[in-house]
Amino acid sequence: MVMVTSGHLADGRQILWFDEGSEPRLVVPDLRDLPATASTSEQRWDPIVGEWVTVASHRQRRTFLPPVDQCPLCPSAEDRRTEIPTTDFQVVVFENRFPSFSQQATVPDDGVTLDPRLYHRERGHGRCEVIVFSDRHGETFATLSPGRVRLVIEAWAERTEALNAMPTVAQVFCFENRGAEIGVTLSHPHGQIYGYPVVTSRTRVMLENAGRYREATGRNLFADVLASERSGGRRVVASNRHWTAFVPAAARWPFEIHLYPHRHVPDLPATDDAERAALAEIYAEILRRLDGVYQVDMPYIAAWHQAPAHTGREDAYLHLELFSIMRAPGKVKALAESESGMGMFINDIAPEHAADLLRAYRW
Repeated sequence: MVMVTSGHLADGRQILWFDEGSEPRLVVPDLRDLPATASTSEQRWDPIVGEWVTVASHRQRRTFLPPVDQCPLCPSAEDRRTEIPTTDFQVVVFENRFPSFSQQATVPDDGVTLDPRLYHRERGHGRCEVIVFSDRHGETFATLSPGRVRLVIEAWAERTEALNAMPTVAQVFCFENRGAEIGVTLSHPHGQIYGYPVVTSRTRVMLENAGRYREATGRNLFADVLASERSGGRRVVASNRHWTAFVPAAARWPFEIHLYPHRHVPDLPATDDAERAALAEIYAEILRRLDGVYQVDMPYIAAWHQAPAHTGREDAYLHLELFSIMRAPGKVKALAESESGMGMFINDIAPEHAADLLRAYRW
């Protein structure tokens, strides 16, 4: 059983504790003297590529690589108060102090005028939350206990459902970044949950392709990709009764793993108890396999692809895309000319070889 306890931080942001058990947590007041949060997030439409770009200049002030004794995600102590006012916790979710999107977002009064025939400028309404996986600073997701991983999954599912219900949210994105090479600014084990005001361009392209595939074949594109990978087996990295992890045939990154449930579900809230229990097991396994390739803590991004809140739910198929930019020990795959300039990825490692390396690791 999962107990969720709600409270508020000193500046009014919401904080939620997720605990295993049936007893509610005692809410401790946040005694810090914090100024009110302000978000000048705005959305600008790019008519050339047909997608939104977010400008959130207030995020320049966010915390950047503090020393361990100043980590804002560690538990509070009598002599140092952090973003989490309790002295211990299991999993915590709270509103980001420097959000890319916010329910209170405003367009800055900067005198900028855009040609209305070409551009649109709107407030970056939405929600950004931080999810902290452990109260231990040196923990990593791969070293979490199965019970703690399951608790994180429950938090993802609960927050996805809650944010999907917000009128300003069109899509929920749960993700984790690890490693300075990725651009992580806080080393404490944590992830984020974005409630976007629009359906992202990546999701829009996926759903358009899936819609065309369904019209042509009567089948689900994602389900057929999963069935093909499971049947062939060449790129499968790990599997259990409910999930299969594989390196995609057209992997963009040196090490890229896609994790699919065997049952077609649109998002994490739609998974059942058995699927969540099996997910907790296989998720930790693929992270250990990734770290085992070069025997280092691999930098990675773990990105959950879920159905939008209101559209495309018939074709969407819940899945995780986990990828690392590390192509060799001490060497990273930079998004260089072709990738950054033209969006054409060039992978340095054949997907089949990457799958071999990932399968070979034993712990």
